[in-house]
Amino acid sequence: MINWKNVEAADYAVPAGRPMDDLVRELSRALADPDPLVRDGEPYGVLATWIARGTIEPSRRLELGDEMAARLTDPRTEARTFAPLVLGMLVAAGDFKTGWVDAFARWYPAERDLRGHDDTLGWLHAVAHGADLLAGFGLHPEVAPTRMLDLAAARLTEPTDHVYDQLEDDRLARAIARVLTRADLSERDAVGWLDAIADRFGSDRISTPVPAHLSNCLRTLRLLYILADRGVRPTSEHEAEPLPHREAVKSALAATLDRIVKR
Repeated sequence: MINWKNVEAADYAVPAGRPMDDLVRELSRALADPDPLVRDGEPYGVLATWIARGTIEPSRRLELGDEMAARLTDPRTEARTFAPLVLGMLVAAGDFKTGWVDAFARWYPAERDLRGHDDTLGWLHAVAHGADLLAGFGLHPEVAPTRMLDLAAARLTEPTDHVYDQLEDDRLARAIARVLTRADLSERDAVGWLDAIADRFGSDRISTPVPAHLSNCLRTLRLLYILADRGVRPTSEHEAEPLPHREAVKSALAATLDRIVKR
């Protein structure tokens, strides 16, 4: 077993005497470990750094992406929900396969375990981790932005008993806003994804207590309205980027929210 803390301390130098394939396999297993100190510890930082620096050769990175795409169907929540983080690293580094998008699209709205944190397993964050990858795919030139916007709507309208409690609504709203910064997005496409939400929630009477998925959706759209108005930062170090169809998005969001709360 590699002591990943020592690798981190050595400025992420590759340990001598171990083939890179073996090292990547060990890191891949660590990112699915049920122990949160392993899964979210030094191996995560090592893998992220090696991908960003190009330490892992491109062909092996594509194989790793295939592993993560397949892991989205793993029976263990912690394995599924950390796979999008690795895929996001790869996409940010310039790696991409359309099959990864397809696997993500099948998993994201269908995921049932939406807990942000578990006392034993640690961070799970399916919605938040998935949102980050949704933004990565949504900004990729080979992915139609409307596909990711529709996927966000599917996630928001999928019934659940879990109320977002670890800022998942914030992460998903920011991901949607980032997709909405695409310059090639038409005004109609920038607002059209909201139709599914309005149709899903705008026809029934509000029951009490308010269903969890409706509460999640309302809070996400309200934050998205603010981001549409003020712009969205790619990272905390960047200036906010405006949405090309800012006024149309704000108007459509307001109309959707109004339709839901007045039903």
